[in-house]
Amino acid sequence: MSSAKKIALITGANKGIGFEVARQIAKAGWTVLAGARNEELGKKAATELQAEGLDVRFVHVDLNDAKTATAAAVSIQKEFGKLDVLVNNAAIVAAGDGPPSKVSIEALEKIFQTNFIGTVAVTQAFLPLLEAAGKAQVINVSSGLGSVSLNNDPEWPFAAVKPLGYNGSKAALNMFTVQLAYEYRDGRIAVNAINPGYTATDLNNNSGTQTIEEGAAEIVRVALLENPPTGKFLQTGGELAW
Repeated sequence: MSSAKKIALITGANKGIGFEVARQIAKAGWTVLAGARNEELGKKAATELQAEGLDVRFVHVDLNDAKTATAAAVSIQKEFGKLDVLVNNAAIVAAGDGPPSKVSIEALEKIFQTNFIGTVAVTQAFLPLLEAAGKAQVINVSSGLGSVSLNNDPEWPFAAVKPLGYNGSKAALNMFTVQLAYEYRDGRIAVNAINPGYTATDLNNNSGTQTIEEGAAEIVRVALLENPPTGKFLQTGGELAW
């Protein structure tokens, strides 16, 4: 049975930006499925948001285990019959990442497996549910570090930040965004990449200059749009060059 209530799934929702996105979308009256690879941490996060009176449920989604996404899709199909928004938020950094001449190949493979290949696999698992919604969205949480244009601009404030694994994985995610948006150019599913900005999270040892709320703001704004754009690279205040 299809649910009249809007349903959103956020990967990596047990902490940081993903947790705040889950909170804000649930506050808007949605049912939020908080995806996490660690079941204990995921359940704890969902319980914390439930204590705020929010409709948030934990779902086990591990980007390195496609079977978890397949199982989650079966469960969501049975309970809700659809998915209105998928926020691909989960991502990692890895020791050994660095400039092209020095990056560890093991780190490169690990980062791409999670940030790019895992995200594609998870998205594929949920596409039938997104199609069932009639009009849905995929939001890929990217980074300004994934912009080839900005990486090639010596005047960009982050021009010296060149870990090939992380930047490359986000550039690949941007390509996935553009191609998936083209595939669904009939309007059934809007697909966008969003740069949350340099936000203080575990990913950067909390060195970011933005708060979690600021980092989540554009993701939440776009997720709640009735008629979102598609094929865009967005950030608070405007659009980025690919």
